[in-house]
Amino acid sequence: MKPALIVHGGAWDIPEELTDACKNGCQRALAAGWSTLSRGGHALDAIEAAIIVLEDDPVFDAGYGSHLNLDGRVECDAIVMNGATLHAGAVSTLHGMKNPIRVARAILENCPHMMLVAEGAERFAREQGIALCNPEDLISETEREAWLKCRLDKHAAEHHRGHEQGTVGAVAIDQNGNLFAATSTGGTCCKLPGRVGDSPLIGCGCYADSEAGGVSCTGYGEAIMKIVMAKTAVDFLRQSVVCVDSPHGASCEPSSAQLAAREAVHLLAKRTHATGGLILLDRHGNPGFAFNTPRMAYGYVALDGNFVTAV
Repeated sequence: MKPALIVHGGAWDIPEELTDACKNGCQRALAAGWSTLSRGGHALDAIEAAIIVLEDDPVFDAGYGSHLNLDGRVECDAIVMNGATLHAGAVSTLHGMKNPIRVARAILENCPHMMLVAEGAERFAREQGIALCNPEDLISETEREAWLKCRLDKHAAEHHRGHEQGTVGAVAIDQNGNLFAATSTGGTCCKLPGRVGDSPLIGCGCYADSEAGGVSCTGYGEAIMKIVMAKTAVDFLRQSVVCVDSPHGASCEPSSAQLAAREAVHLLAKRTHATGGLILLDRHGNPGFAFNTPRMAYGYVALDGNFVTAV
């Protein structure tokens, strides 16, 4: 099977001066993941490599550069899901972890549970040999300044690079058909301490099923949870799409991935009146993406092996 990879850096009102930085981040994430997939490597290794690049880039709301909560601290969430087994590893409210996706993977592979939070997650990380960092090392100067402005001048969207969005994600399929999806985030700015959004919740911010496809979502978490958007998009992939101008019963396979993505985002807007976006790969590796925000940072590997990035 031909490997496939798609990534995103969040759906939000990305300002013009940050578009190049967002595209470059997605480009580097694709390069990191594709270097594994193109050599016959495993999808889980590829997806972790891609997410780590995005977590390390302060232009995105994940890992270093995450939004700060009401107390001025970073609290990170992440998830990775195996499409073959439907097993997931998820973490939430991590304070001192540079790359939360590494802990999510450790839970997926080495924990009897599918989700750990806060102190318990950090204890498990240490037991797995994953070093914690000083929580202060996760705070970028841009986000510290934004948090201070919110404290002095109420909670104002204009203080932030995307007030509710900026989550990162990836979906990959390797040459053996292994399908994995992952999402990582710092959550919303000035959120209440302990808040958990859609990102680490199976079926909400992420879902993967090898019989249909894999999805990573971004946007207003409380709304995404209401429609279980990642699982909803995967269920749309299960449905046969019939072309209007084709013989009765003919399937529009090349466009089904894109249509599934659009339908899920349309449902988000219709039922919750909120904004967001998603990326996906269907079980054949066809990419799809959709968003109803002004912009979304994303990229995928085209059939010819070239990287396609956009904001």
